[in-house]
Amino acid sequence: MCTIPRATYIVNFGLFEKGRTMSKNMKQTQLFTKTRKDAPADEVAKNAQLLIRAGYIHKEMAGVYSYLPLGLRVLKKIEQVIREEMNKINGQELFLSSLHPKERWEATGRWDSLDVLFKLKDTLDREYALGATHEEIITPLAQEYISSYRDLPFAAYQFQNKFRAEVRSKSGIMRGREFIMKDLYSFHVSQEDLDQYYERAVAAYLRVFERCGLGAQTYLTYASGGTFSKYSHEFQTLTDAGEDIIHLCDTCKVAVNEEIIAEQPACPKCGGALTPQKAAETGNIFKLGTKYSAAFNLTFKDAEGKEQPVIMGCYGIGLGRLMGTAVEVLSDTKGIVWPREIAPFKVHLISIAGKSDEAIKEATRVYDDLIEHGVEVLWDDRDARAGEKFADADLIGIPLRLVVSERSIAEGGYELTERKTGQSKLVPESMLLQTLKSNV
Repeated sequence: MCTIPRATYIVNFGLFEKGRTMSKNMKQTQLFTKTRKDAPADEVAKNAQLLIRAGYIHKEMAGVYSYLPLGLRVLKKIEQVIREEMNKINGQELFLSSLHPKERWEATGRWDSLDVLFKLKDTLDREYALGATHEEIITPLAQEYISSYRDLPFAAYQFQNKFRAEVRSKSGIMRGREFIMKDLYSFHVSQEDLDQYYERAVAAYLRVFERCGLGAQTYLTYASGGTFSKYSHEFQTLTDAGEDIIHLCDTCKVAVNEEIIAEQPACPKCGGALTPQKAAETGNIFKLGTKYSAAFNLTFKDAEGKEQPVIMGCYGIGLGRLMGTAVEVLSDTKGIVWPREIAPFKVHLISIAGKSDEAIKEATRVYDDLIEHGVEVLWDDRDARAGEKFADADLIGIPLRLVVSERSIAEGGYELTERKTGQSKLVPESMLLQTLKSNV
């Protein structure tokens, strides 16, 4: 089986993976999961229904899901998109602990005030928290390495499990009690420096949503509650499955959250009229100011040798929430429709057996050829009816479907269908790799 070597970059027809061995091919008869006709009766969210039926996730309990092989591939694609964009704004990746000492949360006053915090005790009656967020860990850590203004600015991020005792847990993977989040924290000498970095983060987030297929539906949204400024910001994606109401300015591509519309009834940028729409929060960013640096005495010496508080910002994206929102927004009546950059595979190869074994032999050759040229391919090599294979392909939602049958061979090629549009064309054997390269 062809795999990607560790700690290397490989670019092949859109695949861009670092630091992880990820198979570029899979036969459906060997796939751990199978599709199913029905989702669990208690699952009301469309994203979870489709992802469970297609074999991407498994529901363990309300708000808790396991990611199966196909789902993990999508999750890792989203992670890599985010990683690339965070690296572009000088983020340094790390991995912080999930188990937090009680004293850290007491220092910020959130041990008693954060109502979603999971708390636990060990056998010696010592108390801990499961990380709902990581300001209480990253801030004292930064204290070990910051002493002078020359050490600033810097930004660090991670992909880490978060745990929150959410009361609402009926939105599938869009709102969970256990979930994976990318959280980035930035550290600055001044408000001006934070403001400049904040704008870079906004641009990076917009690129993430664009690459994940949600750029047209996602708005930078003004929200209340900023520690260091009048507003914090959310990124809200328009969807009927959303739990929020935002008020849009079609001119500026910004919005205002329902919670602050009374104090901000017009567009904060151009003063234009706002239109209410239903949306789901897919990211958020905050200017934290000195709230956490003060709690942990995180300071630096300025050019005159005076101690000054470090100014902080934080920037979060839930990977599962982004994945679930993509399913909600982009799916159709047949199933999931993955954007190409985060699809589990680029091509779904389907072999249709005929009176002879010619189609199977040809599909085997095509499969091996695609692997050799670095194309991510899932081959439906099952002994199943054509209609069943096509229905499962629509449900799974891989961007391109390539059908090898006796009929297509007789016509001089293979049938290539785009999942998003349903458009099909016959591709000659000699043009297959070139056609796939142009499409993926």
